[in-house]
Amino acid sequence: MAVRIRLKMMGRKHRPFFRICAMDARTARDGRVLEELGTYDPMVPYEDARAVLNGDRVQYWLGVGAQPTEKVKVLLKKYGPNGSRLEKQKEALDRLAQERRRPTPPPVMQHAEPEPEPVQEEAAEE
Repeated sequence: MAVRIRLKMMGRKHRPFFRICAMDARTARDGRVLEELGTYDPMVPYEDARAVLNGDRVQYWLGVGAQPTEKVKVLLKKYGPNGSRLEKQKEALDRLAQERRRPTPPPVMQHAEPEPEPVQEEAAEE
């Protein structure tokens, strides 16, 4: 069986999202998967945070003869087990995680209600 490492489309119209999968070469693009190896989201604002791969499993499938497609070959060269941009990817993923964290709300300040002024009773002079 010829195994290919390729992208499986998962998103919706105008919002692409892909899983990087090991698949039989004869199956359809979105067909049956042998194993999911990572994700690729082209809509992420930081270019280096777009691809996330499981390096150990990618190395295994390449070791047993799986052939990556052209796009996956580029992603493996950049972000694979011996990728050229792994440090930049880690920095970009950290920045993305920082942005996605919810900021802590500011402490609620209780406004003190002004105390009513004491009513001064005027002594009636009689």
